[in-house]
Amino acid sequence: MRDLEQWMYLWTLCFTLLCLWKGSSAQISYSILEESEKGTVVGNITKDLKLNLQQKTTGLRITSAQDKQYLDINRKSGIIFVNERIDREELCLDVVKCVLNIEAIVDDPHGLYRIEVVIIDVNDNFPNFKQEIYTINMSEYSYVGEKRPLPVAHDADEGSNSVRKYTLSPNEYFTLDVQDAGGHSVTAELVLQKTLDREKQSVIDLTMSAIDGAKPAKTGTVQLKVNVLDVNDNSPLFSKSLYKAQVVENAVMGTALLTLTATDLDEGVNGQLVYSFAESGRYNPDERFMINSNTGEITVKGNIDYEEKQAYEIRVQVQDKGVPPRLAQGKVLVEVIDLNDNAPYISVTSIMSPVKEDAVIGTAVAMITITDRDGGKNGMTDCKIVGSAPFKLNRNYKNYYSLLVDGPLDRETVSEYNISITAADEGTPSLSSASVIHVEVADVNDNAPHFQEPVINIYVKENSQIGSIIYTLTSSDLDSTENARISYSLLNSDKNIVPISSVVNVNSDTGEIVTLQTFNFEELKTFQFKVQATDSGVPPLSSNVTVNVFILDENDNSPTILAPYSEHGSVNSESIPYSAEAGYFVAKIRAVDADSGYNALLSYHLSEPKGNNLFRIGTSTGEIRTKRRMSDNDLKTHPLVVQVCDNGEPSLSASVTIDVVVVESTADIQTQFRHVPIKEDSFSDLNLYLLIAIVAVSVIFLLSLITLIAVRCHRTESSLSRYSAPMITTHPDGSWSYSKSTQQYDVCFSSDTLKSDVVVFPAPFPPVDAELISINGGDTFTRTQTLPSTDKVRVY
Repeated sequence: MRDLEQWMYLWTLCFTLLCLWKGSSAQISYSILEESEKGTVVGNITKDLKLNLQQKTTGLRITSAQDKQYLDINRKSGIIFVNERIDREELCLDVVKCVLNIEAIVDDPHGLYRIEVVIIDVNDNFPNFKQEIYTINMSEYSYVGEKRPLPVAHDADEGSNSVRKYTLSPNEYFTLDVQDAGGHSVTAELVLQKTLDREKQSVIDLTMSAIDGAKPAKTGTVQLKVNVLDVNDNSPLFSKSLYKAQVVENAVMGTALLTLTATDLDEGVNGQLVYSFAESGRYNPDERFMINSNTGEITVKGNIDYEEKQAYEIRVQVQDKGVPPRLAQGKVLVEVIDLNDNAPYISVTSIMSPVKEDAVIGTAVAMITITDRDGGKNGMTDCKIVGSAPFKLNRNYKNYYSLLVDGPLDRETVSEYNISITAADEGTPSLSSASVIHVEVADVNDNAPHFQEPVINIYVKENSQIGSIIYTLTSSDLDSTENARISYSLLNSDKNIVPISSVVNVNSDTGEIVTLQTFNFEELKTFQFKVQATDSGVPPLSSNVTVNVFILDENDNSPTILAPYSEHGSVNSESIPYSAEAGYFVAKIRAVDADSGYNALLSYHLSEPKGNNLFRIGTSTGEIRTKRRMSDNDLKTHPLVVQVCDNGEPSLSASVTIDVVVVESTADIQTQFRHVPIKEDSFSDLNLYLLIAIVAVSVIFLLSLITLIAVRCHRTESSLSRYSAPMITTHPDGSWSYSKSTQQYDVCFSSDTLKSDVVVFPAPFPPVDAELISINGGDTFTRTQTLPSTDKVRVY
C-alpha cells in the first residue's frame, strides 16, 4: 500500500511539473561505494549540468522514491553528498546492478533533472550457510564416484564479491566437484573417492568452506557429518561347527536339546538373527524337531522312534534380517534312543541314462513313483528335490512324478549327479523317506585339444641322425572317448623357405617329432613350424602350438690357419738376430674356427726338436718368442711345428711349420719380409780383406733381398688360390678379410703386436651355445655371420 502511494506521488509530481513548468530535462549518472561515510561527495550537478548559480538559481533540491533520504544537495554549491548510510544489500538485494534514481528540481528557472547513482558493491558480507551442521547419510555399499549435493552458501554481495569456490577439509574418502553456472552461482557436490566401511568408521566429519572472490577473500564454513549407513556385509557365525545332543525315545514334545549361539558384526536390523533349519538331503528336520527363531533353542517337536532312525544329522542355519539377508550353516548331531514306524517308499524307473550334456530343458530323465503302506491322509505323500541341481520334479498324477532337465548340463564340470529327493506323508507326525537318483551326463564334443604352452622350444644337436625323435608333443582334451582322441599334423607356412615337411615329421598318434634330415649349425641355427592337434569328435575341434627348433653347435670344424702362414706341408720361414734377448718376438700365428662357443676357443702349442728349449708360444695369443739368448751351440735353423687346437669335445686341430733362421745382426732383418739367412765367412784381420768381405756381403744381401721379394709375391698369389674356400683378401689399409660359406671374418692387424687380445663373443642363441673366436696379440678380429635377431655381440 505504501509503495502504491509513493508511485501515485511520483506520477502526480511529474504531471504537475509537466503542466505548470516549462523546464528542461536531462539525465546524468554517478557512482559511489556502499557504506560510504556521511558527507562523501557524489557529484556536482551545477558543474555537470552547467547551471549558473550567479543567476540566483533558487529552489535547488533533490527527491527520490526511497523512504530514506540517502542523498542530499548543497543548494549553494550544487554538490550531492551522502546523507544516510547506504547498504547495497538492503537497498538492492539479489540485484546485479544497484541504481539509486533521484530527481533534481530547480524552481527558478524551472527545470527537472534525472540523476542515476550506481551503488558499487563492497565485500562487506561473509558467505553464510543456513545450517551449521549438514548431515549426509551414505550406505557403505555406495560406489566410488557417487555424488551427493551439498548446501549452497549465500553471500549478499554480488559479482566477484560473491561465492566463487568451495573447499573441503583433507580426508581420504571424499572430494568436491564444484560447478560454476556461468558466473552467476557456484554449487558443489560431494564425490566418493574410496569405498566406505561402517565397521571401520561409522561417522566421517568434514568441513566445507565457501570462499568469495574478493581480495582479501571472506570465508564461511559448514560442518558436514557423513553417517555411514550399515549394509548387510557381514555373515552370521556359529560358535561351533558341530553341535551334539542326545534324546530319549519317550521324550515329550518341547524337551530342550540344545541352544545354538551365533554372532553378527553388523548392527541394527542387519545384526538381528533368525535361526532355522536348513534343507537336508535325507529328511526334513521340521518333522521331529523345532528351533526357536529368536533364541536358537532346539526342542523335540514330534514322535521319536528309534527303529526308524537312530540318529539325526540336522543342518541348521542362522540368517540376519538385512537386505539381502546373509546366512551361515552348521550341523547338529542328535543321538536317538529307541525309535519306531513306517515311511513312504520311493520307486525310480530310468528313462534316459546317460543324458547328453546338450540336452534341452524339459527332457525327461526318470519316472518316480511314491507309495506309502499307510492309508488315508497318512498315505498321501509329497515329493521334492533336496539341494540344488539342474533338474526338477513334475507331478503327473497323484503320486507319479517325472524328473526333468531344468538347466544347462556340462559333463566337464559335473559328469554325474546324485539327485536327492524326499517324500513325506501328510500324517501327524509326518513321516518321510529319501532317495538318490544317479544320472550320468554323456559327453559331446564341445572342447578343443589344449596344449600346456603356446610355444615349445626344442634344442637339437647338429649332425644328429636322421629319424631321431627330438620331442614328444602332449595335449589334453576335457572331452571323453572319441571326442578326446587327438591326432597331430604339421601346418605349412609361407614363411619357411624350405617346406617344413621335408625337415621334420610328426607322428599323428603319439605326437613324436622326428627329423627327416641332419642339421648343420653353420648353415641353419633355428627354424619354426606349427603343429595342429585335432580331436576325433563330430565336428572335430583343433588347436595349434608353435614349435621353435634351435640347432646346437658340435665341434665338427677344424681350426684354419690365417695368412701369411700356410698349413702343415708348406714352407714358412722367419729370421731372428743372434743377439736376440729372451722374450724376443719371432712370429704370430693366427687361426679361426667356423664353430661357435667353446668349440671355437683356440689354443696354440709348439712342438720343437728334442733338446731344444729356445722358443715358446703364447697359448692364447699365438705369439712365438725366445726363451733365452742364443749360444754358439744352438742351430742356425730351427724348424718349429705350431699346433692350433680348439676346445671342443673331441678337440680338433691344425698345424703349421715355420723355419726360424738365426742371422748375425738386426740390420740383416726386415720384419715385413721373410728371408734366407746369410752365411758369413771368416776373414783375416787385414783391412783389405775386411773391405772385400763387407762389399761381398752387401752384394749378397741385396741379391737375397730381391730374391725374397720375388718369392714373397709368388707365395702370396699361390696362398690366395689355395684358400679360395675359405678366402683371405688383403686390403689397402693393412686389414685381412676371411670368408667361408655364409660366414665372413674381417681381420685388422695393427703395428703394435704387444697390445691385448680381442675376443668376440656373439651372445649365445640358444643359451647353451656361443660363438667364440680368439685373435692373438694386438690384432683386431671381427666375425660376421647370419644370427638370430636376438643375438648380441660382446667384446672383451
